[in-house]
Amino acid sequence: MFGEAGDTEAASTMKQFIFRITSLMFGLFLYALGVVFAIQANIGYAPWAVFHVGLSHKTGLSIGTVTILTGVVIVALVIVLSEKIGLGTLLNMIFIGAFTDLIFVINIIPKQENFVTGTILLIIGLFVVSVGSYFYIRSGLSAGPRDSLMVAINRKTRLPIGLCRSILELTVTFAGWLLGGMVGIGTVISVITIGFFIQFTFALFKFDPKAVKHETLQETYNLLRNR
Repeated sequence: MFGEAGDTEAASTMKQFIFRITSLMFGLFLYALGVVFAIQANIGYAPWAVFHVGLSHKTGLSIGTVTILTGVVIVALVIVLSEKIGLGTLLNMIFIGAFTDLIFVINIIPKQENFVTGTILLIIGLFVVSVGSYFYIRSGLSAGPRDSLMVAINRKTRLPIGLCRSILELTVTFAGWLLGGMVGIGTVISVITIGFFIQFTFALFKFDPKAVKHETLQETYNLLRNR
């Protein structure tokens, strides 16, 4: 009887884990799709996209590859700063870049040459990024590399989290601009409105991110080992 109960609990745990991984991966795909929308809007990239595209131009590597390599460096820095990471951190590091390259290869989102259509495409991209954020955050498998770095900077400097975010994004925007990434009105729109889109999306799904308990790599490993 106890064996059957244990098997049922293990099956339930695995089913929940598969659901969470699916939510995470779907969210990462949507996030990458939103990034491509915003880049193809062609009116100025979001801060991290400015850096990734600029570095891509300088190195000749694809935008997705640059995104992955940047993520690797950030994760290493986060670990050095003693911030805990999770499975979601690692999958975010790999798959947003991989999905970005895949979407560019498929070439289903045309580059805009008109400001009005570019603005519309950018707005669509920001909304899609926000929906993607909802799906991967609700999985509870930990934050992405860039968010983890923001938290690590906050812990080390004791500066307000919003200021840490602003410093980080201004730094990568400036670095990306020096590398040749496009800074324009779209960059300003992205910085000003992304918070609104995320808030709107979370309200739409009745989602409270503070209620999510994120697992570290060790906790996820223990959960699967003991299932």
